[in-house]
Amino acid sequence: MTFTFSSYHVGVAAEATAAALFARCGYDVSVQYGANQPEYDLLIARGEQLLKVSVKGSKDGSWGLTQSFLRNRKYHEAIDRWAERFTPRTVLCFVQFKGKAIDEMPDAFLATPKEVAARLKQTANGRGDTILYQHKKWTDRAVGAGSVDAIPDSWRFSAGRIEQLFQST
Repeated sequence: MTFTFSSYHVGVAAEATAAALFARCGYDVSVQYGANQPEYDLLIARGEQLLKVSVKGSKDGSWGLTQSFLRNRKYHEAIDRWAERFTPRTVLCFVQFKGKAIDEMPDAFLATPKEVAARLKQTANGRGDTILYQHKKWTDRAVGAGSVDAIPDSWRFSAGRIEQLFQST
């Protein structure tokens, strides 16, 4: 039997995965009900500590983030406009299903909007891009020829990374 894993299903599965991972680390998780807030999908808390979490799911190895901000702007300007929309204490959780069997956990990463913006600006040998790549090796004909863009290992989802984000946001 073949199942369709549509973009809608990717989003639902990504949010559920993120909620489960945060709960597994001992955080209280509040999932939105009803109309989505434009900035975040989950709230996580432990005691008086609180973070807003924007969850981004993918099944192709990348996340399109700043396309809607590109109109009449260069990549770096679009990235800056995108990052400005986030308020303090918001983090992004990237969930990747590419190459994962149904019984495997997807890869998950955590970053601040500033960290993501800096990574996006470094993409394609510093040209910048609208897409965050988990791992991309640029071909010889691309602007980023010879370079590799990848999410830093330090962003990998862990209890330590969550604590680091609570301290830095």
